[in-house]
Amino acid sequence: MNGRLRCVPRVAAVLLLSLACESVPARATAPPARPVPAPAGSGVVTWAASADRLGDGGADRGYRLVVHTSVGGTGLRVRLSNAFGDRPLTFDSVYAGLRSRGAALRPGSNRALTFAGSRTVTVPTGALVWSDPLPGNVPAAVDLVVSLHTPDAAGPATGHGMALQTSYLAQGDHSAGPGAADWRRTTGSWWYLDAVSVRPADPATGAVAALGDSLTDGWQSGTDLDRRWPDYLARRLSRAAGTTVRGVADAGISGNKVLADGSGPSALHRLDRDVLSLPGVRTVLLFEGVNDLKAHTGVTAAELIAGYRRIARRVHAAGKCLVVATVSPFKSWPEWDPAAEAVRRNVNQFLRADRPFDGVADFDRALRSPHDPERIRPHLDNGDHLHLDDRGMRVLADAITPPSLDCHR
Repeated sequence: MNGRLRCVPRVAAVLLLSLACESVPARATAPPARPVPAPAGSGVVTWAASADRLGDGGADRGYRLVVHTSVGGTGLRVRLSNAFGDRPLTFDSVYAGLRSRGAALRPGSNRALTFAGSRTVTVPTGALVWSDPLPGNVPAAVDLVVSLHTPDAAGPATGHGMALQTSYLAQGDHSAGPGAADWRRTTGSWWYLDAVSVRPADPATGAVAALGDSLTDGWQSGTDLDRRWPDYLARRLSRAAGTTVRGVADAGISGNKVLADGSGPSALHRLDRDVLSLPGVRTVLLFEGVNDLKAHTGVTAAELIAGYRRIARRVHAAGKCLVVATVSPFKSWPEWDPAAEAVRRNVNQFLRADRPFDGVADFDRALRSPHDPERIRPHLDNGDHLHLDDRGMRVLADAITPPSLDCHR
C-alpha cells in the first residue's frame, strides 16, 4: 500500500460489524477509529489471527481450518471477515468441531453454526460478522476445526497468510462431514476466519492480545506445533497464579510496522479491528518496531515513540491496559546498520521508562548476547540474526510476568 487506511466502524446489524475505509496519505494525522465492540455475551477471545489480503477467492470452495484454543468455555462464536474483499461474500455452511487427526473430526463434535438464526450469512464488503453462540463446552488447548463453504466467492480473499498450521481445502460443500476423505488439498493459511470466542466458567477471566510482526506471528517456529511465543504464553497463563488472564490472541503479521502500511495495515491502522474489537481483551502487549528501523526507512526515535504514544492513548481510551516489549536486537541481519541500532537503543530507553504504559516486557534484555548486546544470543537465533527458533520463542514468553497482564482500568 502506498497510503494508509482509515477505517470508521459502523454497526450494520446486531452481530454484523463493518469497516468503511478510505485511503489517506501515509503518516496522516486523521483521528483514530473507535473500537468496534463485540456482541453482548461474546465472552473472551480464545484464538485470533490478524487478517490481510490473500489471493482470490473461489466459488464452491470449502475450507477446513484448524486453530488452537487458549481458554475453554461454552457458547463458542466465530468471527468471519470480508475486510479486504471488494464485493459481498456469502457463507452457506459453517461448522465447528474438535479435531481427531488431520482433517478428520472427533465423532459427534461437528455442529452447524448460525448467524442471527440462519445457516447462511452474507458479509458486506469490508465487514466482519459474528456467529450466534453454539451450546456446549469447548476445552482449552485443543485443536478446534472450523469448516466453511463459499458458494460464489470471487475477487480478493481475506485471511492470514502465514498460519504455520496445516488446514484443508475441498471442492464443494463438505463442511458437515466429519471425515477427511473429501479434504484432499492442504493450505498453510487461514481463510476468512479471524477470531473465536467462548464464555469461560469464571466470569473474571480476561485475555491478552499480542500486537506484533513476524516475531509474534511465529516465523521459523515449528509448523503444526503451536510454538509461537503467544502459544507458550497461553500455556503459562493456563496454570499461572496471580492472574485471571487466560485467553491469548495472536495479532502478529509478518513484516508489520508501527507507522507505515505494507505487510498489512500498520499497527496504528489495524489496532481497532485486530485487537480492540476482540471480546474480553483486558491487556494489549505491543511488540513492534524492528521493521520500522531495519530497512533504512529513516524513521527516527522521536517518530517511533510518537507512534507508541498514539497506541497507548487509544488503548487506554478503550479501557484496556498496554504492556510494551522492548525492540529486540538484529545485528548481522543484512539491513542492520549503526544508525538503526542507535534508534533502537533510544526507543528501548524510552520504553523502559514506563511513562505512558502499564508494564514493560524487556525482550531485548532476554534475547541479547552478553558478549555483544546488539546481537541475539546464538543459541536462540534461527540463523538469520533477527528471528528466533523455538527456544527463543519460549524465552520471550518467559520474559512476561503474568500478573502484569492483569491490570485494570
